[in-house]
Amino acid sequence: MNRRFLGGVLAAIIAAAALSSFFLWQNRAAAQTVALGEMSQNSSEWVIPQQNYSATRHSALNEINTDNVKNLKVAWSMSTGATRGHEGQPLVIGNILYFQSAYPNHVYAVDLNNYRILWEFTPKQDPFAVSVACCDLVNRGVAYGDGMIITNALDGWVYALHASNGTVVWRYKQADPELGQTVTSAPFVISEKNRVIIGVSGGEFGVRGYVTALDLQTGRRVWRAYSMGPDSDTLMGAGFHGPHNAGVSTWRGDEWKVGGGTTWGWYAYDPSLDLFYYGSGNPGTWNPSQRPGDNKWSMTIFARHPETGQAVWAYQMTPHDQWDYDGINEMILANIKIRGNQVPALVHFDRNGFAFELNRETGKPVLIEKYDPSVNWATSFNMTTGRPNEDPAFGTREGHNTKGICPASIGSKDQQPASFDPQTGYFIVPTNHWCEDYQPFAVKYKAGFPFVGAIVKMYRGPGDYGGALIAWDPNEGKIVWSDKEHFPCWSGVLTTDGGVAFYGTMDGWFKAVNTKDGTLLFKQKMPSGMISSPIAYQHDGHQYIAMLSGVGGWAGIGLAAGLTNPTAGLGAVGAASDLGTYTTLGGDLTIFSL
Repeated sequence: MNRRFLGGVLAAIIAAAALSSFFLWQNRAAAQTVALGEMSQNSSEWVIPQQNYSATRHSALNEINTDNVKNLKVAWSMSTGATRGHEGQPLVIGNILYFQSAYPNHVYAVDLNNYRILWEFTPKQDPFAVSVACCDLVNRGVAYGDGMIITNALDGWVYALHASNGTVVWRYKQADPELGQTVTSAPFVISEKNRVIIGVSGGEFGVRGYVTALDLQTGRRVWRAYSMGPDSDTLMGAGFHGPHNAGVSTWRGDEWKVGGGTTWGWYAYDPSLDLFYYGSGNPGTWNPSQRPGDNKWSMTIFARHPETGQAVWAYQMTPHDQWDYDGINEMILANIKIRGNQVPALVHFDRNGFAFELNRETGKPVLIEKYDPSVNWATSFNMTTGRPNEDPAFGTREGHNTKGICPASIGSKDQQPASFDPQTGYFIVPTNHWCEDYQPFAVKYKAGFPFVGAIVKMYRGPGDYGGALIAWDPNEGKIVWSDKEHFPCWSGVLTTDGGVAFYGTMDGWFKAVNTKDGTLLFKQKMPSGMISSPIAYQHDGHQYIAMLSGVGGWAGIGLAAGLTNPTAGLGAVGAASDLGTYTTLGGDLTIFSL
């Protein structure tokens, strides 16, 4: 046979096979585009960082329950290969577990049948990102969609990896470290809308916050919505129910261009309303005297359509923020009773110490109450105007050191996500209990340099404890039970149908408590302190609990970065100066089972 003819036949066969494989992958991807929300309803897997679009972090698994959780044992564990703060959680899709380490952001795929590492991906990064990353070199985990693992690197690159072999499908540059921009958040995939939502970090460097929507299949940028600026930048068109051009008019001059409002937290999505929700961070410079006005839309909860990015409503929680109370904490969607009335609610435990329970259709507040009684910067909220009733004694201004502000800038809760337990109707919330002294000073903006403008000193709050795990009754707006901790509860929470809530402590204890009353049922000392979020999954008919250890984050930045000055680490170092006597650095994944 003619070799040229044979070569042509072989080439045609290979091309046909490749084309067939491509279309098979495309067809599977199309099927999964419809199914990601449905996939999250399967409690055997954990396919979305927040567990589901509603961000409830609750599992229907119940093999591990209040009676037998005391018998938990370590099933297996592995090192992550990184030593800085691990704030994420694994994913489980089928028989494969995926997770990401802190910087340098190793991504692993592990076969649950034999614990073999199927593939590893470590992005090549711009080392300058390390010098501009605020509050430790953390990462909050990978996302999944259409047969791909989506991962964010600290230096701002977003990668889509083949879930089967880790090869790069596409990549996109979301941030520029030279401008102080980094990325620490988990990607948020809405596969039904073919979107990947990516945030940005860098509020302490004068970064103007934004979220970017990418096409899930190609990584192409579809839209970008800024936190402040003209309506054309904030995507507040005719369908926006709120004041227009407030992203400029509530700032002096061009200060909105370095306005902060970064978007490094968690996201949620309501398919029935076709709205996704997220919060923005502190306004640019911590010195409020330099930026008079409400400084919209920093410190704001947004509701947007994922396909277009157009905003429907926005609610600012802390106008003219004077304390760095970022509003980036998770938005939990639940249909619950509030003061006896059934509400399609968005529940958000903000850094400023107040629990916000909003109607997620309209953005109107239904209940706003303190979830730490020591909060003193404001006494309450005006439910008509939605604005806080501030106590001027705890306001801050340039040239004055305001003492005894509660909570501290790390908030009554930071990024560590709460869980909604439908069995009790409680939100199980990890909280902080630090207060602070705060002295603003004048600062000038220069791209890529810190734009903070305040000296902060944090310390334990009243009662001399650092944090607590609490149960919050959303109907009454009050704390039901509280388990105090020496350090802030910087770990997320998992609740299950077994009546158990799981969380970790900064001093290295993995704990299980009864969701009804907070009774301690189990604890295990871990290789390092924990600031990540536990997950539950099922394999071969048995339930497992997975948790990353690796202390750090803002609350642990002193130990993580070797800082000793009490006001270093944006004020956090002194409050946790004894952390090194309880735990050491190091990243590990530990899996528990009965």
